[in-house]
This record gives sequence, C-alpha cells and structure tokens, in this order.
Amino acid sequence: MRSKGFEGMTCSVACVMGALGDRWGMLIMRDLFLGLRRYDDFRRSSGITNATLSDRLKALEEQGLITRQRYQTRPDRYEYLLTEKGRDIGLVLLSMMQIGSKWNIPDLVGPSLLMVDGNSGHKVKVALVDVETGQQVSPQDVMVELGPGADDLTRWRSAGRIRNPEPSES
Repeated sequence: MRSKGFEGMTCSVACVMGALGDRWGMLIMRDLFLGLRRYDDFRRSSGITNATLSDRLKALEEQGLITRQRYQTRPDRYEYLLTEKGRDIGLVLLSMMQIGSKWNIPDLVGPSLLMVDGNSGHKVKVALVDVETGQQVSPQDVMVELGPGADDLTRWRSAGRIRNPEPSES
C-alpha cells in the first residue's frame, strides 16, 4: 500500500519525492538513466513484482517523468522514455550515487558505477556552482533563503535556520 502523498506541501524536496513515489520509482528511474526501456528489463533489473511495476510506471507517467512509446503491435508492447522533467531527476540519482560511492555504503571493493564525461572519459562529480560566476561552491558555504513561493509553514520551519534576505522597502 502506498503512503499518503505530499499534495499541498510547499516544499521542493517533497515535490520531487512525490513525483518519484517511493523506492521502486527511484529504481525505475535509475534503470531508465542506465538505458533500460522495456518492462521485462525493469523486472529483471530490480526483481519488482508485475503489479508494483505496472503501478509505478503509470504513476511516473502521470507525474510527467516518463512517456510510453509503442514499439510493437499484436500484442502491443511499449518502451518507456524519460521526459525533460524526468531527465532533471538525474541530478538526484547522480548525487545519491556519488554519496554511496564516497562512503562505500555496501562495503564493496569499489564503486559499481563511475560518473565520467561522455566526451573525455574523465571522472566527474556533482558540484554546486555559483550561478553568476560559474565558480564551484563548497557545500559548507551554501545557505538557503526564503523564495517567493514560501508559505507560512515554510517560514516557520526555517525560522532562524536560513538566511533572510533584506526586507524590501514598501
């Protein structure tokens, strides 16, 4: 049984988690990023049950993260493709992969996958970059500030723990 959704929450993290649904949704997205496209491949990769896989594929499609494309008729068979919104979820997956590799969470002899530049073959990492200067920013130096969509709960949740921009003069 799926848990209650995050509808009505003013939170970007909850929005992404709600779009992914659960751990199965995340693993399906992982498989799509690795190039898998077909139902049977998702089953083989994760061991997910048919009922759960069908449910999660429908949910990911409803969230606009994937789209279905028929590749065979009689019987109809579909492959699943990432949308632009779905491709953006890649940052979450790459960040998780980077953290898992750094901390060697499963005690492997090394990472099972490496992130590399498709052109040079050089290793890459997820990093924070100053939008104006293009310079890399250390995670320790990042602060969060209220945005224009912040509601009362967001203001309460973050009171005293975020940078508050100077109030605008009225």
